[in-house]
Amino acid sequence: MNLLEAMRIYVRVVERGSISSAARDLNIGQPAASERIERLEKYLGCRLLLRSARAFNCTPEGAIFYERSKRILHAVEQAVAEVSNDEQDLKGTIRIAAPHCFGETIVPEALALVHATYPQLALELVLNDRIVDLVTEGVDISFRLGQLGEGAFIARHLGQVGRVLVAAPGYLGQHGPINEPSDLVKHPFIRVQNMFGTGQLSLRHPDTVVESVPVHTAIKTSHWRPVYEMVMSGVGIGVLEEPACVDALAAGRLVRILPQFEVLPLDLNVLIQAQRPVPPRVRMIVTMLKNCTPEILERVRIDCSKAASGLEVPSDDDVAVPPHPSLQA
Repeated sequence: MNLLEAMRIYVRVVERGSISSAARDLNIGQPAASERIERLEKYLGCRLLLRSARAFNCTPEGAIFYERSKRILHAVEQAVAEVSNDEQDLKGTIRIAAPHCFGETIVPEALALVHATYPQLALELVLNDRIVDLVTEGVDISFRLGQLGEGAFIARHLGQVGRVLVAAPGYLGQHGPINEPSDLVKHPFIRVQNMFGTGQLSLRHPDTVVESVPVHTAIKTSHWRPVYEMVMSGVGIGVLEEPACVDALAAGRLVRILPQFEVLPLDLNVLIQAQRPVPPRVRMIVTMLKNCTPEILERVRIDCSKAASGLEVPSDDDVAVPPHPSLQA
């Protein structure tokens, strides 16, 4: 029996709480994973997992073996990295979690750069708007927007993701311009759930004064894309992350509302599991993400600012707004 391989499977089963999920992570069949766990228990002469209809729980021996196995696997990875003298030869799978909008707009470019630098590493991107527990979900690296929350992790601040209050030119042409923050409550507000649930939108004036104004939620969704589509089609107004709307602003399909105010941005952090030592492949990718992600965000911020400043709220007779000349391809 390959003891290290069995330990690796066991650790992932405990972290994922499911043999099938662990098998998918490790690219092996579920029967093979189950068979390895059974052989490991037979080899050790004790039960590691208590199986029920819905979940697995570690026995006292299983909990001890999990902690020791995790340390051993990390030590093995570190030893291989140190004697190889070539970090480019490191192989394995890195599981990365990110919120939907950020993960669909910014992360692909960042991962493309990572893959070009370390083509031997397999990258797996998991998108989820809920708070992901790195250990429970078997995640190596997680992007987190907003509050860090609780948990055992190491966080590195990457910057901020800007947000923009927008509407379609046709909507403003039909319903009239929005000139003051107090006007917002008169318009249907479309939002992602867990955002602006208090019915208040915080806007920051250039003099750093933050003003909280009421909004009327007409529609809420579990994903950012329906918000984008409904705002684009003139159903109402909404707040979108800059990477999600920069192209639409540049093309004149969206218009920034109350450009003299700023929607408070979201802090962006990258999280890794609180373990020592940090696996070399995780450390390598986090270093790359810390270098490239802020640059991507800054470029988007500049493009978004240029696009928004080049547009004017249309009049009733002029609904269509052409793209800013400097942003045309």
